[in-house]
Amino acid sequence: MDELTPHSWKLTFETREDMDHCEMVVHLEAGDRSLSGHGRSRRNPTDPAVPQIGEELAAARALHDLANHLTEDAWAMIERHTN
Repeated sequence: MDELTPHSWKLTFETREDMDHCEMVVHLEAGDRSLSGHGRSRRNPTDPAVPQIGEELAAARALHDLANHLTEDAWAMIERHTN
């Protein structure tokens, strides 16, 4: 196996929240590519207000969305190079 070549990827998280909702957008910059993932969480009115829980859930959902976009892009590149 050849030696690994380092590549820089930058993730930026943007958060909007109030006591009951949290929205998260994660932006990926990788060379000349730029992608975003989105996530949301909502507190059940019967649950205690613990902002960190909603923020972490929204971040996880945003990262999952970003992972789906990366997977779709990879498959599209594979198809372009195999046809």
